Amino acid sequence: MKAGIIGISGYTGLELIRLIQQHPHLEVGTVYSSSMNKKTFQAQFPHLQQPIAPLNLTTFNAQQLMKDNDLLFFATPSGISKDLVAPFVENNFPVIDLSGDLRLKNPELYQKWYQKAPAKIDILRKFEYCLPEWHAPTGNFIANPGCFATAASLALMPLVKDQLIEFSSIVIDAKSGLSGAGKKLADTSHFVNVAENMSMYKVNQHQHIPEIIQFMQKYEKEFNTLQFTTSLIPIKRGIFLSLYAKVAQETNENALYESYLKAYQKQPFVRIQKELPQIRQVLTSNFCDIGLRYNPQTHMVTVVSVIDNLVKGAAGQAIQNFNLWADLESNCGLEQIPIFP
Repeated sequence: MKAGIIGISGYTGLELIRLIQQHPHLEVGTVYSSSMNKKTFQAQFPHLQQPIAPLNLTTFNAQQLMKDNDLLFFATPSGISKDLVAPFVENNFPVIDLSGDLRLKNPELYQKWYQKAPAKIDILRKFEYCLPEWHAPTGNFIANPGCFATAASLALMPLVKDQLIEFSSIVIDAKSGLSGAGKKLADTSHFVNVAENMSMYKVNQHQHIPEIIQFMQKYEKEFNTLQFTTSLIPIKRGIFLSLYAKVAQETNENALYESYLKAYQKQPFVRIQKELPQIRQVLTSNFCDIGLRYNPQTHMVTVVSVIDNLVKGAAGQAIQNFNLWADLESNCGLEQIPIFP
Protein backbone atom coordinates (compact mmCIF):
# COMPACT_ATOMS: atom_id res chain seq x y z
CA MET A 1 0.00 0.00 0.00
CA LYS A 2 1.15 3.51 -0.72
CA ALA A 3 1.21 5.88 2.24
CA GLY A 4 1.20 9.60 1.64
CA ILE A 5 2.80 11.78 4.31
CA ILE A 6 1.64 15.31 5.02
CA GLY A 7 4.32 17.19 6.95
CA ILE A 8 7.42 15.43 5.72
CA SER A 9 10.10 17.78 7.06
CA GLY A 10 9.42 17.38 10.79
CA TYR A 11 11.05 14.77 12.99
CA THR A 12 8.01 12.48 12.98
CA GLY A 13 7.61 12.77 9.21
CA LEU A 14 11.22 11.78 8.70
CA GLU A 15 10.81 8.90 11.15
CA LEU A 16 7.79 7.68 9.17
CA ILE A 17 9.99 7.49 6.07
CA ARG A 18 12.63 5.45 7.93
CA LEU A 19 10.08 2.97 9.28
CA ILE A 20 7.96 2.66 6.13
CA GLN A 21 11.15 1.92 4.17
CA GLN A 22 11.49 -1.29 6.24
CA HIS A 23 7.82 -2.32 6.12
CA PRO A 24 6.89 -5.30 3.92
CA HIS A 25 3.42 -3.99 3.05
CA LEU A 26 3.97 -0.22 2.89
CA GLU A 27 5.82 2.16 0.65
CA VAL A 28 6.08 5.92 0.72
CA GLY A 29 3.73 7.47 -1.79
CA THR A 30 3.58 11.21 -2.30
CA VAL A 31 4.82 13.54 0.39
CA TYR A 32 3.98 17.14 1.17
CA SER A 33 5.63 19.94 3.13
CA SER A 34 4.59 23.57 3.25
CA SER A 35 8.15 24.65 4.10
CA MET A 36 10.11 22.91 1.34
CA ASN A 37 10.33 22.57 -2.42
CA LYS A 38 11.58 19.90 -4.79
CA LYS A 39 15.07 21.39 -5.02
CA THR A 40 15.82 21.39 -1.33
CA PHE A 41 14.60 18.07 0.10
CA GLN A 42 17.52 15.71 -0.40
CA ALA A 43 19.99 18.54 0.04
CA GLN A 44 18.47 19.25 3.45
CA PHE A 45 18.30 15.56 4.41
CA PRO A 46 21.35 13.88 2.84
CA HIS A 47 20.67 10.64 4.75
CA LEU A 48 17.77 10.11 2.31
CA GLN A 49 19.92 10.13 -0.82
CA GLN A 50 20.23 7.13 -3.16
CA PRO A 51 19.88 4.16 -3.03
CA ILE A 52 16.73 5.19 -1.14
CA ALA A 53 13.99 5.80 -3.69
CA PRO A 54 13.54 9.52 -4.43
CA LEU A 55 10.57 11.09 -2.71
CA ASN A 56 7.79 12.60 -4.76
CA LEU A 57 7.31 16.00 -3.10
CA THR A 58 4.00 17.45 -4.26
CA THR A 59 1.59 20.30 -3.67
CA PHE A 60 -1.38 19.74 -1.39
CA ASN A 61 -4.31 18.66 -3.51
CA ALA A 62 -6.77 16.41 -1.69
CA GLN A 63 -8.20 14.74 -4.79
CA GLN A 64 -4.76 14.01 -6.24
CA LEU A 65 -3.48 12.71 -2.90
CA MET A 66 -6.37 10.25 -2.71
CA LYS A 67 -5.69 9.16 -6.28
CA ASP A 68 -1.97 8.59 -5.72
CA ASN A 69 -2.08 6.95 -2.27
CA ASP A 70 -3.98 4.30 -0.30
CA LEU A 71 -3.87 6.17 3.02
CA LEU A 72 -2.41 9.31 4.56
CA PHE A 73 -0.30 10.03 7.61
CA PHE A 74 -0.56 13.58 8.95
CA ALA A 75 2.73 14.45 10.68
CA THR A 76 1.95 18.13 11.01
CA PRO A 77 2.15 20.46 14.02
CA SER A 78 -1.09 21.05 15.92
CA GLY A 79 -3.56 23.38 14.27
CA ILE A 80 -3.15 22.10 10.70
CA SER A 81 -4.67 18.65 10.17
CA LYS A 82 -8.02 19.67 11.68
CA ASP A 83 -8.50 22.05 8.74
CA LEU A 84 -7.15 19.74 6.03
CA VAL A 85 -8.82 16.39 6.76
CA ALA A 86 -12.38 17.32 5.74
CA PRO A 87 -12.23 16.10 2.10
CA PHE A 88 -10.65 12.81 3.19
CA VAL A 89 -13.33 12.26 5.81
CA GLU A 90 -16.03 13.04 3.25
CA ASN A 91 -14.59 10.37 0.95
CA ASN A 92 -13.94 7.85 3.76
CA PHE A 93 -10.25 7.91 2.80
CA PRO A 94 -8.03 6.44 5.56
CA VAL A 95 -6.17 8.97 7.71
CA ILE A 96 -3.79 8.48 10.64
CA ASP A 97 -3.22 11.79 12.39
CA LEU A 98 -0.08 12.14 14.52
CA SER A 99 -0.87 15.66 15.71
CA GLY A 100 -3.01 16.56 18.69
CA ASP A 101 -5.83 18.05 16.62
CA LEU A 102 -8.20 15.08 16.67
CA ARG A 103 -7.44 13.39 20.00
CA LEU A 104 -9.66 15.36 22.36
CA LYS A 105 -13.35 14.69 21.84
CA ASN A 106 -14.46 17.82 23.71
CA PRO A 107 -13.69 20.82 21.45
CA GLU A 108 -13.66 23.12 24.45
CA LEU A 109 -10.77 21.16 25.92
CA TYR A 110 -8.81 21.53 22.70
CA GLN A 111 -9.46 25.28 22.72
CA LYS A 112 -8.28 25.51 26.33
CA TRP A 113 -5.16 23.34 26.17
CA TYR A 114 -3.96 24.06 22.61
CA GLN A 115 -5.26 27.64 22.47
CA LYS A 116 -6.46 27.14 18.91
CA ALA A 117 -9.87 26.80 17.28
CA PRO A 118 -10.93 23.12 17.39
CA ALA A 119 -11.94 20.84 14.55
CA LYS A 120 -15.60 20.61 13.63
CA ILE A 121 -17.50 18.32 15.96
CA ASP A 122 -18.64 15.96 13.18
CA ILE A 123 -15.00 15.36 12.24
CA LEU A 124 -13.94 14.85 15.87
CA ARG A 125 -16.62 12.20 16.31
CA LYS A 126 -15.31 10.18 13.39
CA PHE A 127 -11.75 9.87 14.69
CA GLU A 128 -10.84 7.10 17.13
CA TYR A 129 -8.16 7.61 19.75
CA CYS A 130 -6.13 4.43 19.36
CA LEU A 131 -3.54 3.37 21.90
CA PRO A 132 -3.11 -0.01 20.19
CA GLU A 133 -2.42 -2.06 23.33
CA TRP A 134 -5.82 -1.02 24.67
CA HIS A 135 -7.88 0.11 21.70
CA ALA A 136 -7.32 -1.12 18.15
CA PRO A 137 -8.77 0.84 15.20
CA THR A 138 -12.23 -0.08 13.98
CA GLY A 139 -12.59 2.56 11.26
CA ASN A 140 -10.65 4.63 8.73
CA PHE A 141 -9.87 7.62 10.96
CA ILE A 142 -7.23 7.22 13.62
CA ALA A 143 -5.99 9.78 16.15
CA ASN A 144 -2.51 8.65 17.18
CA PRO A 145 -1.68 9.26 20.87
CA GLY A 146 0.92 11.81 21.96
CA CYS A 147 4.34 10.75 23.21
CA PHE A 148 3.93 11.64 26.91
CA ALA A 149 0.37 10.32 26.85
CA THR A 150 1.61 6.99 25.48
CA ALA A 151 4.27 6.50 28.16
CA ALA A 152 1.86 7.64 30.89
CA SER A 153 -1.18 5.65 29.78
CA LEU A 154 0.74 2.41 29.37
CA ALA A 155 2.19 2.88 32.86
CA LEU A 156 -1.13 3.88 34.43
CA MET A 157 -3.65 1.56 32.86
CA PRO A 158 -3.06 -1.67 34.84
CA LEU A 159 -3.27 0.31 38.09
CA VAL A 160 -6.36 2.26 37.07
CA LYS A 161 -8.27 -0.55 35.38
CA ASP A 162 -7.88 -2.84 38.40
CA GLN A 163 -8.41 0.03 40.87
CA LEU A 164 -5.14 -0.70 42.61
CA ILE A 165 -4.32 2.93 43.51
CA GLU A 166 -5.89 6.04 44.96
CA PHE A 167 -6.46 8.27 41.94
CA SER A 168 -6.00 11.51 43.89
CA SER A 169 -2.47 10.46 44.88
CA ILE A 170 -1.07 10.09 41.35
CA VAL A 171 1.99 12.18 40.50
CA ILE A 172 3.72 11.85 37.12
CA ASP A 173 7.12 13.37 36.36
CA ALA A 174 8.14 12.98 32.71
CA LYS A 175 11.44 13.92 31.09
CA SER A 176 11.95 14.20 27.34
CA GLY A 177 14.78 14.63 24.87
CA LEU A 178 14.91 17.73 22.71
CA SER A 179 13.27 16.19 19.64
CA GLY A 180 10.03 16.09 21.63
CA ALA A 181 9.88 19.87 21.36
CA GLY A 182 9.82 19.74 17.56
CA LYS A 183 12.13 21.39 15.03
CA LYS A 184 11.04 24.97 15.50
CA LEU A 185 13.82 26.86 17.26
CA ALA A 186 13.14 28.64 20.55
CA ASP A 187 15.27 30.04 23.35
CA THR A 188 14.62 26.91 25.39
CA SER A 189 15.96 24.68 22.59
CA HIS A 190 19.27 26.48 21.98
CA PHE A 191 22.30 24.30 22.68
CA VAL A 192 23.60 26.68 25.33
CA ASN A 193 20.32 26.37 27.26
CA VAL A 194 19.91 22.61 26.88
CA ALA A 195 23.42 21.16 27.22
CA GLU A 196 24.39 20.20 30.77
CA ASN A 197 21.03 21.43 31.98
CA MET A 198 17.51 20.32 32.90
CA SER A 199 14.45 22.54 32.84
CA MET A 200 10.79 22.03 33.68
CA TYR A 201 8.18 23.41 31.28
CA LYS A 202 4.42 23.72 30.88
CA VAL A 203 3.85 22.99 34.56
CA ASN A 204 0.16 22.04 34.97
CA GLN A 205 -0.38 23.19 31.38
CA HIS A 206 0.85 20.40 29.13
CA GLN A 207 -1.64 19.49 26.40
CA HIS A 208 -1.25 15.77 27.05
CA ILE A 209 -2.88 16.08 30.48
CA PRO A 210 -6.51 16.09 29.19
CA GLU A 211 -5.56 13.39 26.69
CA ILE A 212 -4.42 11.05 29.46
CA ILE A 213 -7.48 11.83 31.59
CA GLN A 214 -9.84 11.28 28.65
CA PHE A 215 -8.35 7.84 27.97
CA MET A 216 -8.38 6.79 31.62
CA GLN A 217 -12.05 7.77 31.86
CA LYS A 218 -12.91 5.05 29.33
CA TYR A 219 -12.12 2.59 32.10
CA GLU A 220 -12.72 4.66 35.24
CA LYS A 221 -15.26 7.50 35.15
CA GLU A 222 -14.02 8.98 38.44
CA PHE A 223 -10.56 9.66 37.01
CA ASN A 224 -10.78 13.42 36.48
CA THR A 225 -7.52 15.06 37.54
CA LEU A 226 -3.78 14.47 37.26
CA GLN A 227 -0.62 16.02 38.67
CA PHE A 228 1.69 15.93 35.66
CA THR A 229 4.98 17.73 35.00
CA THR A 230 7.37 17.64 32.06
CA SER A 231 11.07 18.45 31.85
CA LEU A 232 13.60 18.82 29.06
CA ILE A 233 16.85 16.89 29.36
CA PRO A 234 19.99 17.16 27.17
CA ILE A 235 19.47 14.14 24.91
CA LYS A 236 18.13 13.97 21.35
CA ARG A 237 15.33 11.47 21.81
CA GLY A 238 13.61 9.40 24.47
CA ILE A 239 11.16 9.78 27.37
CA PHE A 240 11.78 8.74 30.97
CA LEU A 241 8.49 8.82 32.89
CA SER A 242 8.19 8.30 36.64
CA LEU A 243 4.77 7.59 38.16
CA TYR A 244 4.09 7.67 41.89
CA ALA A 245 0.82 6.64 43.57
CA LYS A 246 -0.54 5.37 46.87
CA VAL A 247 -1.97 1.86 46.68
CA ALA A 248 -5.64 1.44 47.54
CA GLN A 249 -5.32 -1.93 49.26
CA GLU A 250 -2.77 -4.14 50.96
CA THR A 251 -0.38 -5.54 48.38
CA ASN A 252 3.25 -6.32 47.61
CA GLU A 253 5.70 -5.75 44.79
CA ASN A 254 5.24 -9.19 43.24
CA ALA A 255 1.46 -8.78 43.08
CA LEU A 256 1.79 -5.41 41.34
CA TYR A 257 4.36 -6.86 38.96
CA GLU A 258 1.99 -9.71 38.09
CA SER A 259 -0.77 -7.18 37.30
CA TYR A 260 1.45 -5.64 34.63
CA LEU A 261 2.47 -9.02 33.24
CA LYS A 262 -1.18 -10.01 32.93
CA ALA A 263 -2.15 -6.73 31.26
CA TYR A 264 0.56 -6.89 28.60
CA GLN A 265 1.31 -10.59 28.17
CA LYS A 266 -0.01 -10.58 24.59
CA GLN A 267 1.43 -7.19 23.60
CA PRO A 268 4.73 -7.44 21.67
CA PHE A 269 5.89 -3.91 22.35
CA VAL A 270 5.37 -3.56 26.11
CA ARG A 271 8.15 -5.26 28.05
CA ILE A 272 7.70 -5.62 31.81
CA GLN A 273 10.97 -6.12 33.64
CA LYS A 274 12.24 -6.65 37.15
CA GLU A 275 14.86 -3.89 36.92
CA LEU A 276 13.90 -0.25 36.42
CA PRO A 277 14.32 0.57 32.72
CA GLN A 278 16.60 3.13 31.11
CA ILE A 279 15.99 5.28 28.03
CA ARG A 280 18.85 3.80 26.02
CA GLN A 281 17.29 0.32 26.00
CA VAL A 282 14.41 1.47 23.76
CA LEU A 283 16.05 4.04 21.45
CA THR A 284 14.97 3.83 17.76
CA SER A 285 12.55 1.01 18.65
CA ASN A 286 8.79 0.72 19.16
CA PHE A 287 9.18 -0.77 22.64
CA CYS A 288 7.83 0.62 25.88
CA ASP A 289 9.74 -0.84 28.81
CA ILE A 290 8.15 -0.70 32.26
CA GLY A 291 9.48 -1.52 35.72
CA LEU A 292 8.22 -0.81 39.24
CA ARG A 293 9.07 -0.68 42.93
CA TYR A 294 6.77 -0.78 45.96
CA ASN A 295 7.47 0.79 49.35
CA PRO A 296 5.54 -1.09 52.07
CA GLN A 297 6.31 1.63 54.64
CA THR A 298 4.71 4.47 52.64
CA HIS A 299 2.34 2.23 50.62
CA MET A 300 3.57 4.01 47.49
CA VAL A 301 4.28 2.39 44.14
CA THR A 302 6.86 3.83 41.74
CA VAL A 303 6.49 2.94 38.06
CA VAL A 304 9.07 3.82 35.41
CA SER A 305 8.09 3.85 31.74
CA VAL A 306 10.54 4.56 28.89
CA ILE A 307 9.91 5.01 25.17
CA ASP A 308 11.50 6.58 22.13
CA ASN A 309 9.30 9.63 21.65
CA LEU A 310 9.69 9.55 17.85
CA VAL A 311 8.90 5.84 17.47
CA LYS A 312 6.52 4.40 20.09
CA GLY A 313 5.57 8.00 20.90
CA ALA A 314 4.78 8.93 17.30
CA ALA A 315 5.71 7.29 13.97
CA GLY A 316 6.15 3.70 15.19
CA GLN A 317 2.84 3.72 16.99
CA ALA A 318 1.17 5.19 13.90
CA ILE A 319 2.46 2.25 11.85
CA GLN A 320 1.39 -0.14 14.61
CA ASN A 321 -2.09 1.34 14.28
CA PHE A 322 -1.87 0.92 10.51
CA ASN A 323 -0.97 -2.74 10.99
CA LEU A 324 -4.03 -3.36 13.14
CA TRP A 325 -6.25 -1.39 10.76
CA ALA A 326 -4.92 -3.46 7.83
CA ASP A 327 -5.41 -6.78 9.70
CA LEU A 328 -1.65 -7.37 9.88
CA GLU A 329 0.33 -8.53 12.89
CA SER A 330 0.84 -5.66 15.32
CA ASN A 331 4.63 -5.87 15.03
CA CYS A 332 4.77 -6.12 11.23
CA GLY A 333 7.70 -4.03 9.99
CA LEU A 334 8.45 -2.82 13.51
CA GLU A 335 10.75 -5.50 14.85
CA GLN A 336 13.90 -3.38 14.85
CA ILE A 337 15.91 -3.92 18.01
CA PRO A 338 17.06 -0.79 19.91
CA ILE A 339 20.48 0.65 19.05
CA PHE A 340 23.19 0.10 21.65
CA PRO A 341 25.30 1.81 22.78
